[in-house]
Amino acid sequence: MRADLLEEGSFDEAVIDCDGVFHTASPVLAKSDSSSKEATLVPAVNGTLNVLRSCKKNPFLKRVVLTSSSSAVRIRNDAQPNISLDETIWSSVPLCEKMQLWYGLAKVFAEKAAWEFAKENGIDVVTVLPSFVIGPSLSHELCVTASDVLGLFQGDTARFSCYGRMGYVHIDDVASSHILVYETREATGRYLCSSVVLDNDELVSFLAKRYPVFPIPRRLDNPYGKQTYKLNTSKLQALGFKFRGLPEMFDDCVQSLKDQGHLLECPL
Repeated sequence: MRADLLEEGSFDEAVIDCDGVFHTASPVLAKSDSSSKEATLVPAVNGTLNVLRSCKKNPFLKRVVLTSSSSAVRIRNDAQPNISLDETIWSSVPLCEKMQLWYGLAKVFAEKAAWEFAKENGIDVVTVLPSFVIGPSLSHELCVTASDVLGLFQGDTARFSCYGRMGYVHIDDVASSHILVYETREATGRYLCSSVVLDNDELVSFLAKRYPVFPIPRRLDNPYGKQTYKLNTSKLQALGFKFRGLPEMFDDCVQSLKDQGHLLECPL
């Protein structure tokens, strides 16, 4: 079935007669500069609205689950030390603009556009906000974030340093959380989905000890300075959700990279 995020009406056939719709697509570009702003924002916002316009035409639709991101929450410069960020908080648009963080900006604009459209048209929408997704890859062609993780295991520090302090979550938990908020009648609003939050130095220290055969760097720079925020996932856990830990998500990721031939295990 053909469908194009930027073509209004192209999802009509895909969603008609469906009880639920999961909209997960969003562009993640390897380059983040002034030239990539429009290429990131336009498909994220317009694509989300086009899917919702198709959903509006389905009288049988019960709920739409939209994949947002913790990047729509955590990018702030006014956070108090050790602040616990929850679903009531939004990332700073001026800060995203200043630092050219187009993915975070796109997630803010797309999610807010979805909430406005849902309110105006009576559509039941729930959003899931995953942090950095780790785990096995179904496709042999790696996405940008998976490529950055691969680079980390190969000793490349440049690409991963830009992430700074970050939440991490197993890809299976992301999938399960989407199903949970769809099937749980009382689920409403936004749901942060993250297992653990670590400084990049904490992450590479863990990885270097767990996978000593790979040239993982011992330290990474943090371009954002000292960060101490946490992600409050109590709302999702209140639905009975339990997260997998850091070892399992990276063990599964490493095994997948090996199985697909991306990562060669060579003793140091």
